[in-house]
Amino acid sequence: MPGQLPGTARRDGDRLRFVGAATRRIARGIDPDEIVMGLCRATVPTFSDAILVYLSDPLLVGDERPTGPLVLRLRRTDRLRHLGEGEEEGDRSLAAQIPLSPEALLSPELCEVRPGGALAEVLRGVRPVFSEAPGAQAALAELLGEGRTVPGGMRTVLAPLRGRRRVIGAAVFLRSPDRPAFEQDDLLVAAQLATHSALGIDKAVLYGREAYIADELQRTMLPETLPKATGVRLASRYLPAAETARVGGDWYDAIPLPGSRVALVVGDVMGHSMTSAAIMGQLRTTAQTLAGLDLPPQEVLHHLDEQAQRLGSDRMATCVYVVYDPVSHRITVANAGHPPPVLLHLGGRAEVLRVPPGAPIGVGGVDFEAVELDAPAGATLLLYTDGLVESRLRDVWTGIEQLRERLAATARLTGPDHPPPLEALCDDVLDMLGPGDRDDDIALLAARFEGIAPSDVAYWFLDPDPAAPGRARRLARAALARWGLEELTDSVELLVSEVVTNAVRYASRPVTLRLLRTDVLRVEVGDDVPQLPRLRQARATDEGGRGLYLVNKVARRWDATRLSNGKVVWFELPMP
Repeated sequence: MPGQLPGTARRDGDRLRFVGAATRRIARGIDPDEIVMGLCRATVPTFSDAILVYLSDPLLVGDERPTGPLVLRLRRTDRLRHLGEGEEEGDRSLAAQIPLSPEALLSPELCEVRPGGALAEVLRGVRPVFSEAPGAQAALAELLGEGRTVPGGMRTVLAPLRGRRRVIGAAVFLRSPDRPAFEQDDLLVAAQLATHSALGIDKAVLYGREAYIADELQRTMLPETLPKATGVRLASRYLPAAETARVGGDWYDAIPLPGSRVALVVGDVMGHSMTSAAIMGQLRTTAQTLAGLDLPPQEVLHHLDEQAQRLGSDRMATCVYVVYDPVSHRITVANAGHPPPVLLHLGGRAEVLRVPPGAPIGVGGVDFEAVELDAPAGATLLLYTDGLVESRLRDVWTGIEQLRERLAATARLTGPDHPPPLEALCDDVLDMLGPGDRDDDIALLAARFEGIAPSDVAYWFLDPDPAAPGRARRLARAALARWGLEELTDSVELLVSEVVTNAVRYASRPVTLRLLRTDVLRVEVGDDVPQLPRLRQARATDEGGRGLYLVNKVARRWDATRLSNGKVVWFELPMP
């Protein structure tokens, strides 16, 4: 400026450069602690010899309203090393009177701001003040707490930290007597530092809340644990597209079905946003409901397609739905525009399954096809979303071929007679991703087929007549004797008799009886009546109604599942 002294212009330039460097350092932080640390490191010792930073506890987010008085917590301190070093007992140095050491943070200081008090008035004023300003000394005394004062000769600036909607804290800048005192222009510097820090903390708290909500949303949209299905072991992985895109439309699921079967589902809704995650949640819930009806895979995809159209004209998704039967060692696969599954055989051969590609869910007016394929014991089926095999650096078919080669190479490490460990296999598959391969979120579901040996299955058809319960008891007794499970004979005969009696009472077609020997003994009775049995307490005068009560008391687990052509009542007993 014309007429300005060269020394003054130089100091103004130094202040501007300092503010620019300090604000850049503060802006690097992505959470409140990093921002506060950036403020401390930027100001000590360049601007002050020591600093104390207080933040409200708790830090409110957005439009949240406080539920009580404003409470400030000492979040961080910083100081020059020589302060407080070498003082003797009785020394009234700064470090002896104000908790500036890192150890002070082990017992955080709290200050409740009294409404109408001196500290409340300074914070309400928003602008930084010198300690000599009216009310500033009382405000500092209230902030520092009982027994702590600023030593004589120390220069102090008290700067409120104001976010977008409210005061969120305060910063105290201190200079020792051997440095030039704070000037009026230093209040502007303190104001800029306080404003940048407060707005940054406000953003960080809001981002932290959004990230928490996103994480919780994604966590609740995916299964917490995979079920322990008979004859198959499962493992899964989920990776978001990036740290900044925590939610997406990819999902996986494993759903137990009647007859010891299991449905394996992997799907991908377009995009990776809250909207995509919400649509994914609705489609996943629909798929679980349809699986409970035991519909064929192609019918499940058809109803998912109808549901996607009801959600909106632009709601598109891909999905592959697989049903595994451990008794027949077969899988039934239907696909809706999804990358094909890869099957890793026990000998180490990996093949991309040839399944009809189908149209994506949400297109409408298309039919889906299902194919039935062998699922030999020891083989591993891998279902995945396109984020694993497609990126800006490679097309989807190149990625699928790389995945197939990776699976084959991993299997060769364990030899032809031993499949690779399932969890390690999932990790190894994800390790194939390079730095430029994370354009989309990834869902991965691996199923190791173990199956149930034919010798562990007994299956019969029973005519729906009064002789059926007696025949069922004899057949079950013979199967248990063949398996060396005579200890279970009394319990099994009792429960089979009760369940079969209830089935033949209303059935018009032959009733099925199946026994499965795995880690438990599972007994299944199927009929063509869709009404599910209901557990009730029989009265003393009732002649019947105690069948399910006995099943509930004797069996370890039991349930009834409605099928498209009837129902199955099953129970399990522990092995002796």
